[in-house]
Amino acid sequence: MYKIRLYLLALPLICSVFSTAKTSDTKMNLSLHDAKNIIMGADRMDEIKKLVKDKRVGLIANQTSVLRSGTHLLDALLKENIRVKKVFAPEHGFRGTEEAGADVKHSKDGKTGVPIVSIYGKNNKPAAPQLSDIDLLIFDIQDVGTRFFTYISTMHYVMEACAENGIEFIVLDRPNPNDYVDGPVRKKGFSSFVGVDPIPVLHGLTVGELARMINGEGWISTGKNSCILNVVPMKNWSHGDFYHLPVKPSPNLPNETAIRLYPSICFFEGTNISVGRGTTFPFQALGGPNKKYGKFAFTPQPIKGMDTNPLNKGVACYGIDLRNSTFEGGLSLRFILDFFKKSGYNENEFFTRPNWFDLLAGTDVLRRQIIKGFNEEEIRNSWKNDLSQYKKIRSKYLLYDDYK
Repeated sequence: MYKIRLYLLALPLICSVFSTAKTSDTKMNLSLHDAKNIIMGADRMDEIKKLVKDKRVGLIANQTSVLRSGTHLLDALLKENIRVKKVFAPEHGFRGTEEAGADVKHSKDGKTGVPIVSIYGKNNKPAAPQLSDIDLLIFDIQDVGTRFFTYISTMHYVMEACAENGIEFIVLDRPNPNDYVDGPVRKKGFSSFVGVDPIPVLHGLTVGELARMINGEGWISTGKNSCILNVVPMKNWSHGDFYHLPVKPSPNLPNETAIRLYPSICFFEGTNISVGRGTTFPFQALGGPNKKYGKFAFTPQPIKGMDTNPLNKGVACYGIDLRNSTFEGGLSLRFILDFFKKSGYNENEFFTRPNWFDLLAGTDVLRRQIIKGFNEEEIRNSWKNDLSQYKKIRSKYLLYDDYK
């Protein structure tokens, strides 16, 4: 069992200007901290160099792994003469150009020549031979705060590989743009790559805090506290602070509107309702192949690098345009409940992929509640006890001032 080391150097914990209780119907707090003032873990190069001195480094990174200067982390590390032996690429690939679910291939980075090893598809975590020339792994990827966003699943499995092979693991921390705690907690029997850990849909953590939780709660298969963990924290960020992502985190989350709506409408991926994949506005529209769903019309078509086989491909879909939505964020069930009502409460027509819906929800209870006609308040009440227990666990692993 290895010792956990938390790297906290000169971390200022600064409260938000507007400190209000965080629920899914409260607006993201505005504060003195904005994107210009936040210092990411990746920008703290002096601290990173201390941790990686004389080490052979592997990097888990993608297109979001950029410094304030716009320089990619890989380029910045190589400029500092840090021995980056290889890059491990998650879903969507190292440059973020692969569509959802597509196998990521082994390759070489065209700019630096550094080998790129896929850890999405056939191999969800680095294998022992791939780590034979590595002393430590650095994780620097922007999360969007939802359990089903697969970059945190990749982080879980990389931590597992580190524990199995006695390799250090470093997280360079970044903000959570959907910084709420809400939704059903993933239940036993519903573990998958869109729900590895028993956390709610909105986990309310940064990736560094989540790594601490995974380690501290013994969720990796090798046992409690078995990963040598360092977190390089941010400066000038607190929970609830607004954050604008400078780089889109995945091909189908192109802007803040999509990111804000993602936690609430990703459930539709288990239904016959399109979320706008195959259009220029993914996760900013909802529509099904029947005019009963609404007046706004769109037809999903293959788009290279985004989705070459979208749901309802080539079929006119009718529904609602959410590009100018006033939805403030968090998790809302009003979308899924409204469209199920518009389906005529037709379970078989609506839930075309019920198993996938249940994996996204982390339980089959939500789907059954919708079918039985539960309203949003009744469904939310059923989450209260689990969320209360989760919040107690969460409080042990926070690195930044919490919501007030």
